[in-house]
Amino acid sequence: MSTLRVPGIVPPPAQDCETLRKAFQGWGTDEKAIIRVLGQRNASQRRIIRETYQQLYNECLIKNLDSELSGDFGNAVILWAYDPPERDARLAKDALKMRKKGISHLQVIVEIACASSPHHLISVRQTYCSLFKSSLEEDITANVPLPLRKLSLLVGMVSSYRFDKEMVDLDVAKLEAAKLHEAINKKQLDHDDVVWILSTRNVYQLQATFECYKQNYGNSIDQDIKRCSNGDLASLLKVIIYCIDSPEKHFAEVIRASIVGLGTDEDSLTRAIVMRAEIDMMKIRGEYFEMNKTSMDNAVIGDTSGDYKDFLMTLLGAKI
Repeated sequence: MSTLRVPGIVPPPAQDCETLRKAFQGWGTDEKAIIRVLGQRNASQRRIIRETYQQLYNECLIKNLDSELSGDFGNAVILWAYDPPERDARLAKDALKMRKKGISHLQVIVEIACASSPHHLISVRQTYCSLFKSSLEEDITANVPLPLRKLSLLVGMVSSYRFDKEMVDLDVAKLEAAKLHEAINKKQLDHDDVVWILSTRNVYQLQATFECYKQNYGNSIDQDIKRCSNGDLASLLKVIIYCIDSPEKHFAEVIRASIVGLGTDEDSLTRAIVMRAEIDMMKIRGEYFEMNKTSMDNAVIGDTSGDYKDFLMTLLGAKI
């Protein structure tokens, strides 16, 4: 469930464009007006605003936002202003351009591949090709170091096209739980069966497989993977399983990890809220409370400030 609050009566796109145009003019930028317009419009409404802005002023709204805004606030607004497939394609590209690539940097690619609908993943791949003149799969192969691409595990995830209806075969779930258990016991996290099962089965089938695994072998699959290895492949595999089995728990943990300790990981916090505000942020909020016994909204307020805080809280449904 979304936390985005779209007004009951939405102004015409031309009026929203005029408001944004005025926000950019003069000596300063009217950040509150930008938050009020873009922070309360859904993806299709934002797309129409971008198109109308281009038609009215012969200027790119994204470029104007980039020139007028800066810092974490600017980054969050620009990510939100993109069409979701373009946003995710750019996030994936940024992750692959990182000089040092670890699980934390590549996590966004797993989120796109395993916590999104099959149709969205296809759109991201198409947009990636259009923007960067290469496929996401090619760039993963070229840029992700061993052992993280040893199995072409990431390539398998982003290349998948899962059936998106709730169809489960319990006999298959039991059989494939056994295959996963055998591979983990033999410490063969690079086994073809692991990649094939995780990259081809629909989400509901995989969730049933993970449940069979726990019932038949006493531990959850991620517990056994952790016991098997603490290397990069094991960490990557656990993120894949979390994103498939319970994306709301995964993103609740991303938000928690971005806030706890010294400093705030603004990039991760922004990514989690921007990516999920229109999808399942209500569930993420509930999971966050279950995990931490404290309010996610209060945690975000406590670790952010200024326009950046106001924008994130607007996406979380607060009235600013």
